[in-house]
Amino acid sequence: MNNTTSDDPGLVTLRSAWPFPATVERLCAAVTTAGYHVFSRVDHAANAAHAGITLRPTELILFGDPRVGTELMLDQQRAGLDLPSKILVWQDEQDKVWLTYSTAAWLIQRHGLGDGGSEAAAALEATLAQVCGQASQ
Repeated sequence: MNNTTSDDPGLVTLRSAWPFPATVERLCAAVTTAGYHVFSRVDHAANAAHAGITLRPTELILFGDPRVGTELMLDQQRAGLDLPSKILVWQDEQDKVWLTYSTAAWLIQRHGLGDGGSEAAAALEATLAQVCGQASQ
Protein backbone atom coordinates (compact mmCIF):
# COMPACT_ATOMS: atom_id res chain seq x y z
CA MET A 1 0.00 0.00 0.00
CA ASN A 2 1.43 3.37 -1.00
CA ASN A 3 1.09 5.82 1.87
CA THR A 4 2.70 8.75 0.05
CA THR A 5 0.74 10.93 -2.32
CA SER A 6 0.84 14.37 -3.86
CA ASP A 7 -0.93 16.15 -6.67
CA ASP A 8 1.51 19.04 -6.31
CA PRO A 9 5.15 18.43 -7.30
CA GLY A 10 6.29 20.85 -4.58
CA LEU A 11 4.65 18.89 -1.77
CA VAL A 12 5.06 15.50 -0.14
CA THR A 13 2.03 14.05 1.64
CA LEU A 14 2.43 10.98 3.81
CA ARG A 15 -0.36 9.00 5.46
CA SER A 16 -0.12 8.35 9.17
CA ALA A 17 -0.99 5.04 10.79
CA TRP A 18 -1.90 6.92 13.97
CA PRO A 19 -4.90 9.01 15.04
CA PHE A 20 -4.57 12.77 14.70
CA PRO A 21 -3.51 13.67 18.29
CA ALA A 22 -0.96 10.84 18.43
CA THR A 23 0.47 11.85 15.04
CA VAL A 24 0.98 15.45 16.19
CA GLU A 25 2.64 14.36 19.43
CA ARG A 26 4.83 11.80 17.66
CA LEU A 27 5.86 14.43 15.11
CA CYS A 28 6.84 16.97 17.78
CA ALA A 29 8.82 14.28 19.61
CA ALA A 30 10.60 13.22 16.38
CA VAL A 31 11.45 16.86 15.55
CA THR A 32 12.93 17.37 19.02
CA THR A 33 14.84 14.08 18.90
CA ALA A 34 16.31 15.14 15.54
CA GLY A 35 17.80 18.18 17.28
CA TYR A 36 15.32 20.79 16.06
CA HIS A 37 13.25 23.18 18.16
CA VAL A 38 9.44 23.28 17.87
CA PHE A 39 8.76 27.01 17.72
CA SER A 40 4.99 26.90 17.48
CA ARG A 41 1.95 24.75 16.93
CA VAL A 42 -0.90 26.45 15.08
CA ASP A 43 -4.22 24.68 15.63
CA HIS A 44 -6.19 25.78 12.56
CA ALA A 45 -9.29 23.84 13.65
CA ALA A 46 -9.38 25.59 17.03
CA ASN A 47 -8.88 28.96 15.37
CA ALA A 48 -11.71 28.18 12.94
CA ALA A 49 -13.96 27.19 15.86
CA HIS A 50 -13.32 30.61 17.46
CA ALA A 51 -14.69 32.12 14.24
CA GLY A 52 -17.74 29.84 14.34
CA ILE A 53 -16.49 27.61 11.50
CA THR A 54 -15.99 23.85 11.64
CA LEU A 55 -12.71 22.51 10.26
CA ARG A 56 -11.46 18.95 10.50
CA PRO A 57 -8.36 18.57 12.72
CA THR A 58 -5.55 20.56 11.10
CA GLU A 59 -2.36 21.63 12.88
CA LEU A 60 0.73 23.36 11.52
CA ILE A 61 4.00 22.52 13.29
CA LEU A 62 6.71 25.19 12.89
CA PHE A 63 10.23 24.12 13.79
CA GLY A 64 13.83 24.76 12.94
CA ASP A 65 17.52 24.95 13.66
CA PRO A 66 19.46 28.14 12.90
CA ARG A 67 22.35 26.09 11.51
CA VAL A 68 20.09 24.90 8.68
CA GLY A 69 17.83 27.89 8.09
CA THR A 70 20.68 30.37 8.12
CA GLU A 71 22.42 28.47 5.31
CA LEU A 72 19.33 28.95 3.17
CA MET A 73 19.17 32.66 4.00
CA LEU A 74 22.90 33.19 3.41
CA ASP A 75 22.30 31.92 -0.12
CA GLN A 76 19.05 33.85 -0.70
CA GLN A 77 17.84 35.91 2.24
CA ARG A 78 14.24 35.85 1.02
CA ALA A 79 14.22 32.10 1.76
CA GLY A 80 13.42 33.31 5.28
CA LEU A 81 9.85 33.64 4.01
CA ASP A 82 9.61 29.83 4.15
CA LEU A 83 11.30 29.51 7.52
CA PRO A 84 10.91 28.15 10.06
CA SER A 85 10.23 24.80 8.49
CA LYS A 86 6.63 23.63 8.51
CA ILE A 87 4.73 20.36 8.50
CA LEU A 88 0.95 20.32 8.24
CA VAL A 89 -0.88 17.49 10.01
CA TRP A 90 -4.46 17.13 8.84
CA GLN A 91 -7.38 14.76 8.89
CA ASP A 92 -9.42 14.14 5.75
CA GLU A 93 -13.15 13.47 5.35
CA GLN A 94 -12.56 9.70 5.80
CA ASP A 95 -10.73 10.38 9.10
CA LYS A 96 -7.37 9.44 7.58
CA VAL A 97 -4.47 11.47 8.97
CA TRP A 98 -1.81 12.99 6.71
CA LEU A 99 1.44 14.94 7.03
CA THR A 100 2.40 17.40 4.29
CA TYR A 101 5.64 19.33 3.72
CA SER A 102 7.41 21.24 0.93
CA THR A 103 10.14 19.61 -1.15
CA ALA A 104 13.72 20.83 -1.46
CA ALA A 105 13.24 21.21 -5.21
CA TRP A 106 10.37 23.62 -4.61
CA LEU A 107 12.45 25.71 -2.17
CA ILE A 108 15.41 25.71 -4.56
CA GLN A 109 13.30 26.81 -7.51
CA ARG A 110 11.19 29.31 -5.58
CA HIS A 111 14.18 31.13 -4.13
CA GLY A 112 16.78 30.48 -6.84
CA LEU A 113 19.13 28.81 -4.38
CA GLY A 114 22.72 28.13 -5.39
CA ASP A 115 24.92 25.22 -4.32
CA GLY A 116 25.10 26.08 -0.60
CA GLY A 117 21.39 26.74 -0.27
CA SER A 118 20.53 23.71 -2.38
CA GLU A 119 22.60 21.46 -0.12
CA ALA A 120 20.90 22.91 2.97
CA ALA A 121 17.46 22.47 1.35
CA ALA A 122 18.25 18.83 0.51
CA ALA A 123 19.42 18.20 4.08
CA LEU A 124 16.24 19.82 5.37
CA GLU A 125 14.05 17.65 3.13
CA ALA A 126 15.88 14.55 4.40
CA THR A 127 15.06 15.61 7.96
CA LEU A 128 11.43 16.30 7.03
CA ALA A 129 11.14 12.82 5.49
CA GLN A 130 12.78 11.26 8.55
CA VAL A 131 10.60 12.95 11.19
CA CYS A 132 7.40 12.43 9.18
CA GLY A 133 8.30 8.77 8.72
CA GLN A 134 8.88 8.37 12.44
CA ALA A 135 5.64 10.16 13.31
CA SER A 136 3.49 8.27 10.84
CA GLN A 137 4.62 4.64 11.29
